[in-house]
Amino acid sequence: MEIKQITLKNLDSEHICCAISDKKGENCVGSKKAWLRERIQEGLVFLKLDARGKVFIEYIPAENAWCPIDADGYMFINCFWVSGQYKGQGYANQLLKRCIEDSKAKGKKGLVVLSSEKKMPFLSDPKFLKYKGFQVADTAEPYFKLLYLPFTEGAAIPKIKQEAKEGKTEEEHGFVLYYTDQCPHTDKYAPMLADIIHKYDVECRVHKIETKEAAQSAPSPFTTYVLFYNGSFVTNEILSEKSFEKICKKNNIIL
Repeated sequence: MEIKQITLKNLDSEHICCAISDKKGENCVGSKKAWLRERIQEGLVFLKLDARGKVFIEYIPAENAWCPIDADGYMFINCFWVSGQYKGQGYANQLLKRCIEDSKAKGKKGLVVLSSEKKMPFLSDPKFLKYKGFQVADTAEPYFKLLYLPFTEGAAIPKIKQEAKEGKTEEEHGFVLYYTDQCPHTDKYAPMLADIIHKYDVECRVHKIETKEAAQSAPSPFTTYVLFYNGSFVTNEILSEKSFEKICKKNNIIL
């Protein structure tokens, strides 16, 4: 199967991999496609396998990334995902190769991507990336690692902005949730989580990040979806009611 690029011309008709279709009353895919439409005009590239599966890579010039990093001249990988029946067939290699070739052709210094020490939900697989030559450029609490693949010796090392390194937010009472439309599921699950938390009569403030500038000054390197409690990072995993209760128990949060 061929690798296809999502463009402004085919965006409306193409499957975007991480969600198959909208369900009644939800606009999961629509919110993501609206976000993509603006980002494509800022240099975002979305490559996917021509199949209805989660096999894609999404990248953008780091200056336009919705991530609080300093990585001028690099290409930032937003999301890189090969799952299910498509694993082990070389598609990850093909997608990364296309990304590298494209980035070099555009004169970039290298690639940069947010990951972790071990595989975590919604973060790129560190084992595969390190196998491909990516190195640790910087870290942030509690487990984020900024990996980079320089194309030339002596290229400046990317950094996570200081305000996103400590896993803290200035809003220190109750739950605080930040999210963007970069993931097609957040527009559904962010308000849902707020409703779940309010059932426990606990404060929850929700901040939808609407601009690149706001994302680049966020209190966490992962801006797609991040939850804090009493000023401290809890998770970047999108939560249902059961997973919320589970993670509260894990973090000794009494509801």
